[in-house]
Amino acid sequence: MTTVAGIALAGVGMALMALLVSVSGGYLSVLPGLHGDAVCRRLVQRGVSRVLMLTASDAVEDRVGGLMLGADDYLGKPFAFSELVARVHALIWRSAPARPPVLRAAGVTLDLARRSAERDGRLLRLTPKEFGVLEQLLAASGDVVSAETLLDKVWDEHADPFTNAVRITVGTLRRKLGDPPLIETVTGAGYRIGG
Repeated sequence: MTTVAGIALAGVGMALMALLVSVSGGYLSVLPGLHGDAVCRRLVQRGVSRVLMLTASDAVEDRVGGLMLGADDYLGKPFAFSELVARVHALIWRSAPARPPVLRAAGVTLDLARRSAERDGRLLRLTPKEFGVLEQLLAASGDVVSAETLLDKVWDEHADPFTNAVRITVGTLRRKLGDPPLIETVTGAGYRIGG
Protein backbone atom coordinates (compact mmCIF):
# COMPACT_ATOMS: atom_id res chain seq x y z
CA MET A 1 0.00 0.00 0.00
CA THR A 2 1.17 3.51 -0.79
CA THR A 3 -0.19 6.49 1.10
CA VAL A 4 0.34 10.01 -0.20
CA ALA A 5 -1.01 12.98 1.74
CA GLY A 6 -3.29 10.57 3.60
CA ILE A 7 -4.65 9.07 0.39
CA ALA A 8 -4.16 5.36 -0.06
CA LEU A 9 -2.83 4.26 -3.45
CA ALA A 10 -2.41 0.67 -4.60
CA GLY A 11 -0.11 -0.60 -7.37
CA VAL A 12 2.27 2.32 -7.78
CA GLY A 13 5.92 1.93 -8.83
CA MET A 14 8.68 3.30 -6.58
CA ALA A 15 9.73 6.14 -8.94
CA LEU A 16 6.15 7.30 -9.27
CA MET A 17 5.67 7.10 -5.51
CA ALA A 18 8.64 9.40 -4.96
CA LEU A 19 7.24 11.90 -7.46
CA LEU A 20 3.80 11.79 -5.84
CA VAL A 21 5.24 12.41 -2.41
CA SER A 22 7.19 15.41 -3.68
CA VAL A 23 4.16 16.84 -5.51
CA SER A 24 1.66 16.35 -2.69
CA GLY A 25 3.96 17.03 0.25
CA GLY A 26 2.50 13.88 1.79
CA TYR A 27 3.98 10.88 3.48
CA LEU A 28 4.67 7.41 2.16
CA SER A 29 4.23 3.87 3.42
CA VAL A 30 4.52 0.68 1.37
CA LEU A 31 3.20 -2.88 1.82
CA PRO A 32 4.45 -4.70 -1.30
CA GLY A 33 3.03 -7.90 -2.76
CA LEU A 34 -0.65 -7.28 -2.08
CA HIS A 35 -3.34 -7.11 -4.75
CA GLY A 36 -5.07 -3.74 -4.99
CA ASP A 37 -8.47 -5.24 -4.17
CA ALA A 38 -7.12 -6.77 -0.97
CA VAL A 39 -5.49 -3.47 0.00
CA CYS A 40 -8.73 -1.60 -0.70
CA ARG A 41 -10.75 -4.03 1.44
CA ARG A 42 -8.29 -3.63 4.34
CA LEU A 43 -8.30 0.15 4.09
CA VAL A 44 -12.08 0.38 4.01
CA GLN A 45 -12.29 -1.98 7.02
CA ARG A 46 -9.82 0.29 8.88
CA GLY A 47 -11.90 3.35 8.09
CA VAL A 48 -9.50 5.01 5.64
CA SER A 49 -11.77 7.32 3.72
CA ARG A 50 -9.68 8.24 0.66
CA VAL A 51 -8.54 5.45 -1.64
CA LEU A 52 -7.23 5.92 -5.19
CA MET A 53 -6.66 2.64 -7.04
CA LEU A 54 -3.90 2.65 -9.69
CA THR A 55 -3.81 -0.53 -11.70
CA ALA A 56 -3.15 -2.15 -15.06
CA SER A 57 -6.70 -3.56 -14.91
CA ASP A 58 -8.69 -0.94 -16.76
CA ALA A 59 -11.74 -2.92 -17.89
CA VAL A 60 -15.11 -1.46 -16.91
CA GLU A 61 -15.78 -4.46 -14.63
CA ASP A 62 -12.48 -3.87 -12.81
CA ARG A 63 -13.17 -0.15 -12.33
CA VAL A 64 -16.69 -0.83 -11.08
CA GLY A 65 -15.38 -3.60 -8.80
CA GLY A 66 -12.75 -1.31 -7.27
CA LEU A 67 -15.28 1.45 -6.69
CA MET A 68 -17.74 -1.05 -5.19
CA LEU A 69 -15.00 -2.16 -2.77
CA GLY A 70 -14.92 1.41 -1.45
CA ALA A 71 -12.27 3.15 -3.56
CA ASP A 72 -12.95 6.84 -4.10
CA ASP A 73 -11.27 6.89 -7.50
CA TYR A 74 -9.76 4.43 -9.97
CA LEU A 75 -7.08 5.14 -12.56
CA GLY A 76 -5.89 2.55 -15.06
CA LYS A 77 -2.40 2.35 -16.53
CA PRO A 78 -1.06 3.86 -18.65
CA PHE A 79 -2.05 7.30 -17.43
CA ALA A 80 -0.77 10.85 -17.71
CA PHE A 81 1.09 11.93 -14.59
CA SER A 82 -0.71 15.29 -14.66
CA GLU A 83 -4.05 13.44 -14.45
CA LEU A 84 -2.85 11.43 -11.45
CA VAL A 85 -1.69 14.59 -9.68
CA ALA A 86 -5.03 16.27 -10.42
CA ARG A 87 -6.93 13.26 -9.03
CA VAL A 88 -4.80 13.23 -5.85
CA HIS A 89 -5.42 16.94 -5.36
CA ALA A 90 -9.16 16.46 -5.95
CA LEU A 91 -9.28 13.77 -3.26
CA ILE A 92 -7.42 16.05 -0.85
CA TRP A 93 -9.77 18.96 -1.53
CA ARG A 94 -12.93 16.87 -1.27
CA SER A 95 -11.88 15.31 2.00
CA ALA A 96 -10.71 18.49 3.72
CA PRO A 97 -13.18 19.42 6.44
CA ALA A 98 -15.08 22.63 5.78
CA ARG A 99 -14.04 25.41 8.09
CA PRO A 100 -16.71 27.38 9.86
CA PRO A 101 -17.03 31.00 8.72
CA VAL A 102 -16.31 32.08 12.30
CA LEU A 103 -13.48 30.58 14.35
CA ARG A 104 -13.54 30.90 18.15
CA ALA A 105 -11.13 29.97 20.93
CA ALA A 106 -10.06 31.41 24.27
CA GLY A 107 -12.10 34.61 23.88
CA VAL A 108 -10.95 35.24 20.30
CA THR A 109 -13.50 35.46 17.50
CA LEU A 110 -12.27 35.47 13.91
CA ASP A 111 -14.93 36.16 11.27
CA LEU A 112 -13.49 34.88 8.00
CA ALA A 113 -16.20 36.37 5.77
CA ARG A 114 -15.96 39.85 7.30
CA ARG A 115 -12.20 39.59 7.85
CA SER A 116 -12.62 40.86 11.40
CA ALA A 117 -11.10 39.74 14.69
CA GLU A 118 -12.01 40.37 18.32
CA ARG A 119 -10.68 39.31 21.69
CA ASP A 120 -13.14 39.46 24.57
CA GLY A 121 -15.28 41.91 22.56
CA ARG A 122 -12.34 44.21 21.75
CA LEU A 123 -11.80 44.78 18.01
CA LEU A 124 -8.32 43.79 16.84
CA ARG A 125 -6.74 45.71 13.98
CA LEU A 126 -4.71 43.03 12.24
CA THR A 127 -2.61 43.11 9.10
CA PRO A 128 -3.46 40.49 6.46
CA LYS A 129 -0.48 38.36 7.57
CA GLU A 130 -1.45 38.57 11.26
CA PHE A 131 -5.02 37.64 10.34
CA GLY A 132 -3.75 34.68 8.29
CA VAL A 133 -1.51 33.43 11.10
CA LEU A 134 -4.34 33.72 13.64
CA GLU A 135 -6.69 31.91 11.23
CA GLN A 136 -4.25 28.99 10.84
CA LEU A 137 -3.67 28.72 14.59
CA LEU A 138 -7.39 28.84 15.43
CA ALA A 139 -8.23 26.34 12.68
CA ALA A 140 -5.67 23.92 14.17
CA SER A 141 -7.80 23.74 17.36
CA GLY A 142 -4.88 23.71 19.76
CA ASP A 143 -2.59 21.54 17.62
CA VAL A 144 0.91 22.80 16.92
CA VAL A 145 1.39 24.62 13.60
CA SER A 146 4.97 24.80 12.38
CA ALA A 147 6.56 28.03 11.16
CA GLU A 148 7.05 26.30 7.80
CA THR A 149 3.31 25.57 7.55
CA LEU A 150 2.47 29.18 8.44
CA LEU A 151 4.94 30.43 5.85
CA ASP A 152 3.43 28.10 3.25
CA LYS A 153 -0.22 28.94 4.00
CA VAL A 154 -0.03 32.66 4.81
CA TRP A 155 2.82 33.98 2.67
CA ASP A 156 3.16 33.53 -1.09
CA GLU A 157 5.31 30.92 -2.81
CA HIS A 158 8.16 33.42 -3.21
CA ALA A 159 8.69 33.81 0.54
CA ASP A 160 12.22 33.09 1.69
CA PRO A 161 12.16 29.91 3.83
CA PHE A 162 14.92 31.36 6.01
CA THR A 163 13.06 34.57 6.80
CA ASN A 164 12.13 35.74 10.30
CA ALA A 165 8.76 36.93 9.00
CA VAL A 166 6.74 34.29 10.86
CA ARG A 167 8.50 34.92 14.18
CA ILE A 168 8.10 38.69 13.81
CA THR A 169 4.44 38.42 12.79
CA VAL A 170 3.67 36.10 15.72
CA GLY A 171 5.37 38.62 18.04
CA THR A 172 3.26 41.55 16.83
CA LEU A 173 0.14 39.38 16.89
CA ARG A 174 0.85 38.44 20.52
CA ARG A 175 1.10 42.14 21.45
CA LYS A 176 -2.18 42.93 19.68
CA LEU A 177 -3.97 40.01 21.37
CA GLY A 178 -2.84 41.29 24.78
CA ASP A 179 -2.92 39.50 28.12
CA PRO A 180 -3.28 36.80 29.16
CA PRO A 181 -0.89 35.39 26.55
CA LEU A 182 -2.71 33.27 23.97
CA ILE A 183 -0.10 32.03 21.47
CA GLU A 184 2.32 29.46 22.87
CA THR A 185 5.69 28.66 21.33
CA VAL A 186 6.44 24.94 21.26
CA THR A 187 10.22 24.81 21.01
CA GLY A 188 11.42 23.09 17.86
CA ALA A 189 7.87 22.50 16.63
CA GLY A 190 5.95 25.75 16.11
CA TYR A 191 3.04 27.61 17.66
CA ARG A 192 -0.39 26.83 19.07
CA ILE A 193 -3.31 28.56 20.69
CA GLY A 194 -3.25 27.97 24.43
CA GLY A 195 -5.52 29.02 27.23
